[in-house]
Amino acid sequence: MSNRSKPHARLTRISLPEFGVSEEQPNLEDSVYVKRYAMLMEHIATSGADAVVVYADREHAANMAWLTGFDPRFEEALLIAIPSREPIILTGPENSGVAATAPLPMEVRLYQPLGLMGQDRSSTPALADLLVEAGIKNSMSIGVCGWKYFSKQEHADYQSWIEIPAYIVDTLRRICGENGHLYNAGALFMAPESGLRATNTIDELARYEFAACHTSEAIKRVVHSTRPGMREFEAAQALQPIGMPLSCHPMLSSGKRAWHGLLSPTSKIIEKGDAITSAYGVQGALNCRAGWLAHDADDLPGPVKDYANVLVAPYFEAIVEWLETIEIGIEGGTLDAIIRKRLGDPFFGIKLNPGHLIHLEEWMHTPISKGSQSRLHSGMAIQVDVIPGTGSPYFTTNIEDGIVLLDKNGRSQFAEKYPQAFERIMLRREFMQDQFGISLKPDCLPFSNIAGWLPPFWLSPERAMTVR
Repeated sequence: MSNRSKPHARLTRISLPEFGVSEEQPNLEDSVYVKRYAMLMEHIATSGADAVVVYADREHAANMAWLTGFDPRFEEALLIAIPSREPIILTGPENSGVAATAPLPMEVRLYQPLGLMGQDRSSTPALADLLVEAGIKNSMSIGVCGWKYFSKQEHADYQSWIEIPAYIVDTLRRICGENGHLYNAGALFMAPESGLRATNTIDELARYEFAACHTSEAIKRVVHSTRPGMREFEAAQALQPIGMPLSCHPMLSSGKRAWHGLLSPTSKIIEKGDAITSAYGVQGALNCRAGWLAHDADDLPGPVKDYANVLVAPYFEAIVEWLETIEIGIEGGTLDAIIRKRLGDPFFGIKLNPGHLIHLEEWMHTPISKGSQSRLHSGMAIQVDVIPGTGSPYFTTNIEDGIVLLDKNGRSQFAEKYPQAFERIMLRREFMQDQFGISLKPDCLPFSNIAGWLPPFWLSPERAMTVR
């Protein structure tokens, strides 16, 4: 580690202010979903496709929820979108009523096998018959949207790779016949530059800011309240969820379990000197922090007492440069290069993309990768997400917060329609500059109440990293 330059970042006493939390979630008008469906119809008209089929289940509902306002629970659902026809959605018995009241007007048809096992199937029609009645025909070109799509790096015939359940794909292919064409159309929704969901409206962003207020305050409470002798379950109670739909399971782990990162809390007793991490995400926002349950370096195991200087300081400096560089028009490869330059040493173990788009799901896609020429644009919601996987006794450190890029016109619209949220954003920017030494570009808007806050030692949360 002697080849690394002496870090400029240092620990200093910083008191996080109360930026506030909105109690009223911004609404989306029903007309929003009608407009989104019209955008889908425009795509079908220009792409040469005859139809688009959208699949959803509990873990993979973002495309369906964004398009229709219907977010299926327990069961799967299938939307058939064909020009000049009313959208038809197939659901199981438990979701039929909810789908019928969705903001997007749809004809709801029952297909019991989409429901839970063991329920009545005696009057179930054939899936092929339902699809034909919905407008699926022989020789059609049909785009299928699930939750991911592929590229030529993964398979030469990558568009033929369709990740939704085989029984649905097989049935569609039988109906379409040899002259038909079934292809993966996930890029329509999720392509990092051009996808329908890659650009968010002001109202969507206001909802994400609402979500980020709650997730960031949750992680702040966990860091400030966790004490030796608590069980992980007890520490996780500080998350205090308000009931928003989760984008991932709540995470909190300590000691040896913390090295795995993705684990949920257990009844394990947290001890002084334990490594510890916690993450909490809902639709539109996620926050995470990692460190040690310690007052200072004296509480750490002997080999890692220089943790703050060896790992945390260079990591924080990389995050600062990343945050100070990001702006509308920048190529994703530029942001990736910053992390490779600063944290490219194998010691840091950076394996995942250094940042990604966040949406109703925690990771929609990312324009940020090695050599990426994808340009970031106004309306993108982006997760600051650079995770060292040292695989060493140094454990890890982590800042995960959401930011948004908005041009001057977008910022003006946001400020006019959501003045309290915009005031919180401006206060966060000012605090990041004054206390952490992070100078954001005008179009970079921090949505998290703990943006830039990195306390390595959770028993001393008033001591955080700064380059000021």
